[in-house]
Amino acid sequence: MPALRDRTILLGVTGGIAAYKSAEIVRWLRKEGATVVVVMTPAARRFVSALTLETLSGNPVVTSLWRPARGLDVGPRPAGRKSPVEHVEIADSAHLVLVAPATADFLARAAAGMADDPLSAALLATAAPVVMCPSMNVQMWNHPATQANLELLVRRGVTIVTPEDGELACGWEGRGRLAALETISTAVLRVLGAKQAPAASGAMAGRRVVVTAGPTREALDPVRFLSNQSSGKMGYALAEAARDRGASVTLISGPTALAAPSGVDFVAVTSAEEMKRALDRAAVAADAVVMAAAVADFRAARVAKNKIRRTGNGLALELESTPDLLRGVPRRAGRVIVGFALETENGVAGARKKLAEKNCDFVVLNDPTRADSAFGGDTNRVALIDSRGVEKLPTLSKRAAAEKIWERVETLWPREGSRANGKRPAGKKARR
Repeated sequence: MPALRDRTILLGVTGGIAAYKSAEIVRWLRKEGATVVVVMTPAARRFVSALTLETLSGNPVVTSLWRPARGLDVGPRPAGRKSPVEHVEIADSAHLVLVAPATADFLARAAAGMADDPLSAALLATAAPVVMCPSMNVQMWNHPATQANLELLVRRGVTIVTPEDGELACGWEGRGRLAALETISTAVLRVLGAKQAPAASGAMAGRRVVVTAGPTREALDPVRFLSNQSSGKMGYALAEAARDRGASVTLISGPTALAAPSGVDFVAVTSAEEMKRALDRAAVAADAVVMAAAVADFRAARVAKNKIRRTGNGLALELESTPDLLRGVPRRAGRVIVGFALETENGVAGARKKLAEKNCDFVVLNDPTRADSAFGGDTNRVALIDSRGVEKLPTLSKRAAAEKIWERVETLWPREGSRANGKRPAGKKARR
């Protein structure tokens, strides 16, 4: 049975170059049995014609607040629930609102609660779950205003399907490309609780994984803290990649400017101690624990109750070690533990030392002094180090690097039928 039969999906299309991909989304929705109502912003009509989407959806396209679309089919309606106001009628009939692509402008207007076109008006009038798929220039995506708008929308319950890294239409390279149809469809089916979600048949289906991400902050007084420059992008990419491979994912994150990925169990923490408590709970049933967070090594031995005042005599801080989270992850048969090593000198030696001392299956080595692996960047050049050797990866987007890491994890899990005794497949030989 089609996964979306008897469901009405309101597909919002906004004015970005990726608007042409909305045709593919309409075809998938119809194939899954959904009634599709397409609502276009005025800018979207400059990129793709309403006639194209009308033909594919089998429904008139809503393009105006002032001229109702004649003959519009919004699917089965409860008795007494029909409204003469079109944007209210389509909003009330929708089982889900999907905005793809969602431009930076539309995200800003949605966050502000504006209602000056049929799509934004319907968005305010609906009680259905909302999924937004951003697409824009990488600088626009990274801008604090866009990230603040995303954070606000997530707090309101909107599911954000994070854009992909890659070459953009504007000529830039980085995050901003509309997510692939498979990723969007997975999010739609997950939010609706529909059966037959693509993730159910992914390579990591049935696996439970825990990923830590971002920095921690260790308080000095009520207004100051010790921290580091970690952006959390690598950990978030790992969580998204595992989700899309079918795993059940818990992402434990220190403070970042990133929107929480949809479809994962997201746990926000601040300090190393808070991350430890969350990790202890989440790791109990985990098949893999990937420690990508940049956990502070030290914290103040005593946190001042009030703001520390400048006296002109300098300031001496007494520091103590924070808990060693990686060493504390318990080993059990079949569980894969991955550590991260950020080294500015003697990288391989440092990573091998961590591998031995922390009892990891392998360590991901990163050098933040490289331009292609710098803090906050969209690419990474890492090496995977285990007891057999070193596999150096080329410069990759963080999502692509995440996929390589999960591929290595998959080789270390027991084959089906041998999980109980903890036997592991041989795995691929590392390049030296």
